[in-house]
Amino acid sequence: MSAPRLSDVLASAEVVHDRGVLEAAIERIADAIRGDYEDDAAPLFVTIMHGGMPFAAQLAFALGERGLDLEFDYLHATRYRGNTTGSGLAWLHRPATSMRGRRVLLADDILDEGHTLKAVRQWCEDQGAADVRVAVLAVKSHDRCVEGVEADYVGVEVPDRYVFGYGMDFHEQGRNLPAIYALKD
Repeated sequence: MSAPRLSDVLASAEVVHDRGVLEAAIERIADAIRGDYEDDAAPLFVTIMHGGMPFAAQLAFALGERGLDLEFDYLHATRYRGNTTGSGLAWLHRPATSMRGRRVLLADDILDEGHTLKAVRQWCEDQGAADVRVAVLAVKSHDRCVEGVEADYVGVEVPDRYVFGYGMDFHEQGRNLPAIYALKD
């Protein structure tokens, strides 16, 4: 059975946050991060692919405008693999840059239940990162988050529904939409 077409669900989806709201949130996150990295060497800025890419790119530009240099790398770990529900974590790519003694800033699209984030943060710590901080564009509003998992920097809150756009996908579609949408209940 093929996945539903994005155009079919987009017509009935609700816009949760438009581009202007998201861009303002990214600016607020950049201000907070800049204050926390005032006198430090360039942190290792790790994008969690694929969903984190649009957010991470915008955040990196905002940080550059504030005078914070970054060293870039990425990782690809996923529980969804094109589905709308998660399963076991699959590591598709790990960063090549050494984290030993470094400040690491992870950038991801959404903090939902936190299983992926917990594993990624633990892996960074196991690699010797001196400090690991997390920036997410969105956090889902519910009480099912893994205990002890939270983001240091959050852009917006989204409802406890399936959301897509601005990096988040609907069956691998819609990541490049300039807003966050939610499926109808």
